[in-house]
Amino acid sequence: MKLVEVIKGEETTDEVYECLIDFCQKLGKSPVRCRDTHGFIVNRLLIPYLLESVRMYERGDATKEDIDIAMKQGCGHPMGPFELIDFIGLDTMKFVTDGWHQKFPQDPNFEPCKSIDELVKAGKIGRKSGEGYHSY
Repeated sequence: MKLVEVIKGEETTDEVYECLIDFCQKLGKSPVRCRDTHGFIVNRLLIPYLLESVRMYERGDATKEDIDIAMKQGCGHPMGPFELIDFIGLDTMKFVTDGWHQKFPQDPNFEPCKSIDELVKAGKIGRKSGEGYHSY
């Protein structure tokens, strides 16, 4: 992966931080800067997007297949959200969601999804088990 999220902790000096940015660039990576916040940049945006995709499916707004197609063709994403959840692993999604929901119980972005919980309980955790939202 070309992207590296470089996080400046409370005790990280400016010198060390800039050294990390330079090091990443010398490796041919694309460093981005972010303060020390839950999920940093990518996961803080990605997880709520994936969870909202599952909520749309659970409400019956659209099928998981149509949601995947819409996001690939309409937004140019290489994978639809259900394909990506299966790739990440439903067990990983559940672990992250449960942790954030426990830390931020009033935030609806981190509300657990019933179908994720049910699939994980059934051992259907995505590509690594051969089945999740899709079969492999």
